[in-house]
Amino acid sequence: MPQDEEFSAPGNGPANSVSRLAALIPGVLLCIVVAGVSAALEAAERSLFAHPYVEALVLAILLGMAVRSFWNPPERWQAGIAFSAKQLLEVAVMLLGASISFAAIAASGIALLGAIAATVIVTLGLSFGVGRMLGLSTRLSILIACGNSICGNSAIAAVAPVIGADGDEIASSISFTAILGVMMVLGLPLLIPLLQLSATQYGILAGLTVYAVPQVLAATVPAGLVSTQIGTLVKLMRVLMLGPIVVGLSLLAPRLHGGVRGKAAVGFFRLVPWFILGFLALSVLRSLDIVPATVIGPLTAITGFLTVVSMAALGLGVDVRVLATVGGRVTAAVTLSLMLLLAISIGLIHLFT
Repeated sequence: MPQDEEFSAPGNGPANSVSRLAALIPGVLLCIVVAGVSAALEAAERSLFAHPYVEALVLAILLGMAVRSFWNPPERWQAGIAFSAKQLLEVAVMLLGASISFAAIAASGIALLGAIAATVIVTLGLSFGVGRMLGLSTRLSILIACGNSICGNSAIAAVAPVIGADGDEIASSISFTAILGVMMVLGLPLLIPLLQLSATQYGILAGLTVYAVPQVLAATVPAGLVSTQIGTLVKLMRVLMLGPIVVGLSLLAPRLHGGVRGKAAVGFFRLVPWFILGFLALSVLRSLDIVPATVIGPLTAITGFLTVVSMAALGLGVDVRVLATVGGRVTAAVTLSLMLLLAISIGLIHLFT
C-alpha cells in the first residue's frame, strides 16, 4: 500500500505520465490492427476493381462494430480506444489543412465559388431541418447535414469533436451516409443520358453531390477527362467550406452542451479548438507555398491513416443496439437530405452550360 501511495503522489509526475502512456498502448494497438485490416481490404478492392467502392474509413468503423458485437473490450483497453477516437482524430483534422490550397479555388471564378458556397449553406439548413423534423438529436442532425452538404465522412469526422458528438451519433451518421455514398457512385452516371448532361454539367453535378474525393473520381471517370477534372475541382471547393463551417459550429458549441456554463467569460481558445486553429493555419501556409510540396503526400497519408484509426476506435465503442433504435430515422434523414441536394444541384448546373 505505501508503494502505491508513493507512485500516485503528485511529486512523481514523470512516473504518472509513463503509466498513463502505457495504459493507452493496448487500446491504440487494437485500433491500429482494425485500421490495418481495413486498409488491406481497401487495397484488395482497388486491385480487383481499380477503385474502392467502400473506403477504409467506412470499413474500419464497420469492423470495429463487428468486433464490439462479439467482444466488449474490458477496462484496460478503454483508455487507448478513447484516445484514438478523440485526440488522434483531432490531430488528423489539423493535418488535413495542409492539403488545401486557396489558389486553385480563386482561379476558378467567383460565380462558381459563390454558387457552391450557397449550395452548401442552403443544403446544410435544409438537411438539419429534415433531421430535426424526424426527431433526431441536434448533434446527430448537424452531423448528417454536414456529411451530406460538404464532404461525407470527412466532414462528420471533423465536426464531431467540435460539437461533442458521441460514438453512437458519429457511427450512425457515417454508416448510413457511407451506404448512400456508394449508391451515388454507382447510380449518378445514369443521369447523364436521362438528363442529357454535358461533360461540364455532369462534372459540376458530381462535385456537388458525391461525398468523398475518391468517390468523385470513381463517378466521373466513365464520363471522361473533362468531367473528372471539373468534378474534382468543384469537390475541392466544397471541401474548403469545411473550415468556416467548423469554426462557426465551434462558436455555437456551448449551446449544444447546455448553454454557457456559469458566469465566467468563455475565451477565444475555449470556443475555437486548437486543432481548428491548426487546420486554418496549415491551409494558409499551404496556400502561400510555405509548406513544401514534398511533404503534402506524406502528411495526407498520415492524416488518412489517423482518421481510419479513429474510426476503428469509434466502431469499437458503438453498441449496435443503439443504432437499431435510430436506424430508420437516420436513413430517412440522410436519404431526404441527399434528394434535396440532388434537386438543388441539378437546378444549379443549368447555369453553367
